[in-house]
Amino acid sequence: MSGELTAATYELQDDGDVLAIVPSGDWTVLALGDAPVRLRAELAGRNDRRRFDAHQLGRVDTAGVFALMRVLGRPNETGLELDLAGRDELERLADLVSDSLDPKPAARRRRWSRHALFERIGRAVVGAGREFWSAEVFIGRMLVALARTAASPRRLRPIPLVATMQQAGLNALPIVFTMTFFIGAVLALVGSTLLTTLGVKVYAVELVGIGVLREFGAVIAAILLAGRSASAFAAQLGSMRMTQEVDALQVMGVDRFDALVVPRVLAALIMLPVMTLCGDVGGLLGGMVVTATTMDISPAFFVQRLTAEVGLTQFWVGMSKAPFFALVIAATGCRQGLATGGDVESLGARVTAAVVQSIFMIIMFDALFALIYRNVGQ
Repeated sequence: MSGELTAATYELQDDGDVLAIVPSGDWTVLALGDAPVRLRAELAGRNDRRRFDAHQLGRVDTAGVFALMRVLGRPNETGLELDLAGRDELERLADLVSDSLDPKPAARRRRWSRHALFERIGRAVVGAGREFWSAEVFIGRMLVALARTAASPRRLRPIPLVATMQQAGLNALPIVFTMTFFIGAVLALVGSTLLTTLGVKVYAVELVGIGVLREFGAVIAAILLAGRSASAFAAQLGSMRMTQEVDALQVMGVDRFDALVVPRVLAALIMLPVMTLCGDVGGLLGGMVVTATTMDISPAFFVQRLTAEVGLTQFWVGMSKAPFFALVIAATGCRQGLATGGDVESLGARVTAAVVQSIFMIIMFDALFALIYRNVGQ
C-alpha cells in the first residue's frame, strides 16, 4: 500500500429501499478533512433504511471510525446494516471508540446551603479525629520500635543513621548559624534604640542572651529541621510507598519501623541539639557584633555580663526543648510519608502536611514549655 494518503470522501446510493453509505479514500486523522461534516449534513432529516458498505474504504484509524459512528450511530441502536467486506479491524476499532460516544454527564453544581456548611464542618471534624487517631497509633508503634532498638542495639542500622545525620543535621549547620546570627543582630538592634533612650543599654546583653538561648536558638533550628528534613522524610518514604518498596520490605520480613523510622528519628534526636547549639552561638555572635558597633559594648564585657546575668540556666531551658522538637518533627515526617497513597498528588499533599504539622507542633510545644517553666519559676 502506498504511503500517500487519499482524501476521505463518500457516495450515497439510494435504490428506493435502502440508502447505501459508501465511504472511499483514507478515513484517517490526516485525511478526514470535512467529509464527516458534509456526510452529516446530507443525512440530516432523512429516515431511510441505511447500509454501510466498506468495499471502497481505504485505510482507517480510530479517528475515522469515531467520525463515522458519530454520524451513523451504533448499528445495534440505529438498525444500520453493515457490509464490512471482511474488514475485521473495523469491528475492533468500533469497540475501541464505542465508549467515547456516550456523552459525559454535566457536573452538577452544588447548591450552597446551611446543610452544606454543616457537612463540611462535620467532615473536617471527622478527618481531624482520624488524623489524631492515626498519629497516636504511629507514635505508639514508633516508641515500641525505639524500645526494641534500645534493648537490642544490634537491630539499629548504622549506615542509614549516619547518612541521615549528615543530610538532616550537618548539612543544615551553616544555614542555622546564618539565620540565628541575623536574628541575634535584629534583637540587639531592636533593643538598642529603646534601651539607649532609657539609659540602660547594658541590658541589651540580657535581651539577646535570654532571647537566643531560651527561645530562638531551639525554635529556629527546629523550624529549619522541619522545613528540610520533615519534608525530605515524607518525600523519601512516600516515594518508597509509591514504588512498593515498603511492601517489599514487609514481604521479606523486615519491619518498616526498624528499617525506615528508627534511623531517622534517632538522627533527628542526635542532630537537633547540635543544631540548637550552633544556633545559640550564631545568635550570640550576631548580638555581640551589633552591640559592639552600635552601643559601644565590648565583646569582653558582653561575654562577662552574659555569663554573670544570664548564666547556663537559660541555655539548658532552650536545650531541653530540642529532643521533644526532634521527636515531633521526625515522627510527623515519617508518618506522613508512610501514609502516602499511590499517586503524585497524594505525595505532594503528604509532604505539605508534614511541614505544616511539624511547624504547628513546634509552636504548640514551645508554648507549653513556656507555661511549664513559668510555673516552676524558670
